[in-house]
Amino acid sequence: MFGTSGIRGPVGRTVTAELALRIGRAVGCDACTVVVGQDARLSGDVLADAVSAGVRECGANVVRLGVASTPTVARAVGWAGADAGIGITASHNPAADNGLKLWTPSGRAFDKAQTRDIVHRLNRDEVSLAAWDEHGEERAWPEAATRHVSHLVSSFDDLDDVSVAFDLGNGTGRVSVDALYELGATVNTIDAQQDGRFPARKSEPNAETLTALRRTVPALGADVGLAHDGDADRLVAVDETGTYVPGDALLALFARDAVSPGDAVAVPVDTSLLVQDVVEAAGGRVTYTPVGDVHVAEAVAEPGYVFGGEPSGAWIWPDETLAPDGHYAALTLADLVARGAPLSEQVADLGGAGYATRRASLSFDDKHQAVDRIARDIHATYDEVDTIDGIRVDTDDGWFLVRASGTEPLVRITAEARDEDDADRLFEDVRSLVEGARIVA
Repeated sequence: MFGTSGIRGPVGRTVTAELALRIGRAVGCDACTVVVGQDARLSGDVLADAVSAGVRECGANVVRLGVASTPTVARAVGWAGADAGIGITASHNPAADNGLKLWTPSGRAFDKAQTRDIVHRLNRDEVSLAAWDEHGEERAWPEAATRHVSHLVSSFDDLDDVSVAFDLGNGTGRVSVDALYELGATVNTIDAQQDGRFPARKSEPNAETLTALRRTVPALGADVGLAHDGDADRLVAVDETGTYVPGDALLALFARDAVSPGDAVAVPVDTSLLVQDVVEAAGGRVTYTPVGDVHVAEAVAEPGYVFGGEPSGAWIWPDETLAPDGHYAALTLADLVARGAPLSEQVADLGGAGYATRRASLSFDDKHQAVDRIARDIHATYDEVDTIDGIRVDTDDGWFLVRASGTEPLVRITAEARDEDDADRLFEDVRSLVEGARIVA
């Protein structure tokens, strides 16, 4: 039921009001107060109403945020003194999808043990409904976003000299824009009107979907271009020339800024060697986790960790919150630009030109069955195989990873080497293995 980022899928099939009601009950029967928020998707009201009904039916109270970013929902659990939070969102998925993600008071997403308890409770029907006169109450708290803005403004120095172009993609990222404005930055927005159909571009921000932002940044002479996905837990960037900043490079920049000698950083197994090299050069160390922000959050919750992130655009500073906060990331990157050289020069200074990374995603009707077949072929071909998440193999030339997507019916391939030709060869080798599984199917 739960993937690497909660429950996600097509509305009316995987995600229904009945499911939302049941999740609300399962969470509400073990809580006194639950925060509920939703992104801008058209199905959000129905699902949030169902979640709230389920929570209150079990006697717990609901703090209703309305439409809010996922980072705001995650932080609001602690701010409201609640026991849990339920975010109605499918993050960067298409508009026809929606989902549910569960949060703890620390801002950390429910881990595997907690979600397993929820599933067991549902499967065994271990939900106690409150008496007719003991249902919980619901109160609105639309000011949660304002509190988030105030917190960000108090956490950063003035940004008077920074010019930002910000593509909100019709999503819930307004907190970032408001905080930048309050700090004195010049901010120009693209597609800032909330619209759960995401008419301007796909919800997932990447080099292909951010063509408008890439043109706008140099046209305005902005110092940096920033973009969120639909629920603003992700943050990606465009430099002052309009060039998209690869996720691994942005991860390396954030890590280098956070690390002092002896500090640790957590990243998923599909991260470039660039990050490890940059962190170690700064005197830190890197720990690899399974893919998914919940796994990164689990690692950085331990003492000694100062940062964790994923190349997909999820960034966690544990002293702030254990949730990926795209708003905090936006302010951090603007601050980096204000304090240092132009973003293009900072990226070039990482030395990333010596690394060649290839990625692809192939669709499968049964992604897990496909990965099982691929694993058998890889074990028969290579001696050293790491299965912390999917199948990772380190070779003399580089490494590759094959894993099932946690949110979509895809098998993802990543290959990296320090030489373009080696990366191409490694990628084609593993792609052939994956394509072979499709033929067998």
